[in-house]
Amino acid sequence: MPDDDPRAPESPSPPRDYLVVARRYRPQVFDELIGQEHIAQALSGAITTNRVGHAYLFTGARGVGKTSAARIFAKALNCAQGPAPVPCNQCEICQSIASGDDVDVLEIDGASNRGIDEIRQLRQNVNVRPSRARMKIYIIDEVHMLTREAFNALLKTLEEPPGHVKFIFCTTDPNKIPITILSRCQRFDFAGIQASSIARRLAQIVEAEHVEAEPEALDMLARRATGSMRDGQSLLEQLLAFAPERITLAEVHGMLGTAADARLDELAACLAAHDAAGALAGFEAALGQGVEPGLLLEQLLGYFRDCLAAAVGCGPETFVYVSPASAAQAGEIGEQLGVQTILAAMQILDQTLSRLRQSTQGRILAELALVRIARLDELDDLASLVAQLRDGGGPEAPAARPVGQPKGSVPGRSGGHGPTGSRRPSGGSGGGGGHRAQSPPAVAARPLTAANAAEIWGEAVGRCSGLVADSARQVERVASSAPNRLVVVFKPEYTLAKSVCERPENANRLRGALAELTGGNIEIEFHVAEKSVAEAKKPGSPSQIPVSRQRVAEIGEHPLVHRAAELFGAEATQVTEPTKDKGRR
Repeated sequence: MPDDDPRAPESPSPPRDYLVVARRYRPQVFDELIGQEHIAQALSGAITTNRVGHAYLFTGARGVGKTSAARIFAKALNCAQGPAPVPCNQCEICQSIASGDDVDVLEIDGASNRGIDEIRQLRQNVNVRPSRARMKIYIIDEVHMLTREAFNALLKTLEEPPGHVKFIFCTTDPNKIPITILSRCQRFDFAGIQASSIARRLAQIVEAEHVEAEPEALDMLARRATGSMRDGQSLLEQLLAFAPERITLAEVHGMLGTAADARLDELAACLAAHDAAGALAGFEAALGQGVEPGLLLEQLLGYFRDCLAAAVGCGPETFVYVSPASAAQAGEIGEQLGVQTILAAMQILDQTLSRLRQSTQGRILAELALVRIARLDELDDLASLVAQLRDGGGPEAPAARPVGQPKGSVPGRSGGHGPTGSRRPSGGSGGGGGHRAQSPPAVAARPLTAANAAEIWGEAVGRCSGLVADSARQVERVASSAPNRLVVVFKPEYTLAKSVCERPENANRLRGALAELTGGNIEIEFHVAEKSVAEAKKPGSPSQIPVSRQRVAEIGEHPLVHRAAELFGAEATQVTEPTKDKGRR
């Protein structure tokens, strides 16, 4: 054939029968179902004891083995050497089921066959006996996509099918399946696969493909798979084409567009040290290496998740996203920042990732999130300050510590290690060390009467401090309704102050102060004064602007109100809508 003949092939054609890794290494027996040993044992036991049901529901995330388990179960029931828990995988029936071509094992896509007409045809076909196998098995994938009418048409057949028919439903969203269908099926929940199990399986595949791979690279692929074996195998498929001879960790990061572990450690350390400039510089360096801003924030969110696990006392074995080489630093950052600060940082990252999906300014939003995290205050110290105010400890704040210093250290002490928590300034003169609040002088006890009720209440409030004292001062009148019983009436607009004083711990503090003054146990009744008629009819009065419960709930979800409720343990009980001045525009 001449060289210039257009019919001459330019290059060898690729093989036409190539199968991707996920299909070539699909499990063929129950023992090969990685991470689903409990399901494999249950299905094998059902075959062994002849307790096979007529309908099964396999639920779980994508790529965890639902369809593979359904095919293995079908082979075990229809194998020429069975029924047996372990199919032979050699007979024609086993091979045709494994390839999805068997005439008696029908795999139906629920997303494209979701109407009532398809289910009616299925009901007509179930009465036809299998061609060559023992049973006719219907495997319906993504069964939750069926319409409500289709589910209703399937009910009777699903409850009492012919003896030669078995149904196996697979779904990723069981909540969309009617309860009438769920009650007719045996449900098996497929769990997410651990990263270590995925890494071991990927190592077996790489060895079978005669390709070298760094263990760190396979660990990274397993972590990115997030519990899905198929996702891990698909990523490995890309790498086998990207690096057909040797797979390295650098090539994994280059293909995925993710940051290296060292870069992530450096960025997290800058954020923990409140170094915004260093965090932005590390972010710029990561972008220069081809890292996507969104993927970097996702990695950082996973990193802080493991830091949170360390902060609450978990060990490195519970880490999911941090590499083993970075586990020690993640634990140190978790102890340094504290739970509250890490929670706030994770909320910032999560909100930023949500905004990235709808914005074209990904880099700016990511940098904004990093600066906000680097400028976060020590929220654990703020929480302890609020607790001191609530308990009457006075308004003095915890002793500040240098940036990056662990929580257990005390400033100014050699070695940098001290008792957990902050130190109060020591008493005494000199050195500007401050002073402790002096206890009120002891007074002679006097009984509570109607004449001195207001005076005793004022003195008792003076013995308290913080929020409870401020709230207890907003009273309209104080009276003694009976011996050793005090009635405290708050102003109409101070219902929140009443709720603060009614809290058990605050009420106990007030009763204790009253007991010190009167020498006996005093019971307190809290009330709110009713508004006068003239005041209720005043223009712009809240009583003339009714507010629905839904509006109160909406105000309660406002970030500032929600944060205040968390700090002070309160809730939104009353909303006053501002009135519009008719004389203004």
